[in-house]
Amino acid sequence: MMAKKHHEENQPKAEEEKIKAERVEAETQPAIEPDETSEVPAVIAEEEIAQLRAELDEALEKQNDYLSGWQRERAEFFNFKKRMEREQAQGGQNAFANAVRRYLDISDDLERALKNKNRPKEGDEATWAEGIDLIHRKMVAAFEADGVKRIDTDCKFFDPNLHEAISHEDSPDHESGQIIEVVQPGYTLGERVIRPARVRVAR
Repeated sequence: MMAKKHHEENQPKAEEEKIKAERVEAETQPAIEPDETSEVPAVIAEEEIAQLRAELDEALEKQNDYLSGWQRERAEFFNFKKRMEREQAQGGQNAFANAVRRYLDISDDLERALKNKNRPKEGDEATWAEGIDLIHRKMVAAFEADGVKRIDTDCKFFDPNLHEAISHEDSPDHESGQIIEVVQPGYTLGERVIRPARVRVAR
């Protein structure tokens, strides 16, 4: 009876010692290295590499085509924009030049009236003439403020770009091709001739 009891008391201690021994054995056992040969990279076939290169070249070619197309469209847009701006500016300048031409005729009439030999020198008529002269000067000043200038003809020679010859005459006081007289003054708007000067030219 005593022997059985002693055996039962020693049984848990034996099992505990057995577990400890297994644990020590597991810790002292060398770790198993992974098999390096199991991670060999896959080899890419030459055909697949060639296909990838072809696809890359095709994509780059499309990219260059798209870029060139975009650059052409952008340049065409800017050219169109500049052309429209020039046409609008030219259209506005044409309309202004046409309006100015009508007022130039009025200015010519006023100038001729003021140069008339019968212009009154005294009295109310002279005051009236001075008022007309003032109006004419204001009109000329308004033209100049808007860029309209009279073409200079003093001692000048005939230039078909600026002048319109109404006659060619012999003149001992002038060289051949020199302007003798201005019949109607000419005007420019900026660099543009809006009315040539009508002149008599020496032969």
